[in-house]
Amino acid sequence: QVQLVESGGGLVQPGGSLRLSCVASGSIFRDNAMGWYRQAPGKEREFLASITNRLMPNYADSVKGRFTVSREIGKNTVYLQMSSLKPEDTAVYSCNLRGITGSSRIYSYWGQGTQVTVSS
Repeated sequence: QVQLVESGGGLVQPGGSLRLSCVASGSIFRDNAMGWYRQAPGKEREFLASITNRLMPNYADSVKGRFTVSREIGKNTVYLQMSSLKPEDTAVYSCNLRGITGSSRIYSYWGQGTQVTVSS
């Protein structure tokens, strides 16, 4: 199994920046992608960005130019650098790992989430 732990959330003023971190542990599949999602009260969970073990990134159009996803090889850590934050960015941000086994079985794991609040 895989465990994911996010950190780095908090309160920030509009226009500010935050860096979120997610550390994965356990039986991590070689072919995998680690990504970030968020969910605000009353809204559905939204995909933000992901990056594969081959360091191929993918971004939602809504965050291109403001958010950057990166991955630290050898430490099972993924980051989300967020800048130019807006009040509508307020949400619980969660880390996800999606992996495929040698028998082509797909697994998906989630962290507990970290709160990001953008307010003046």
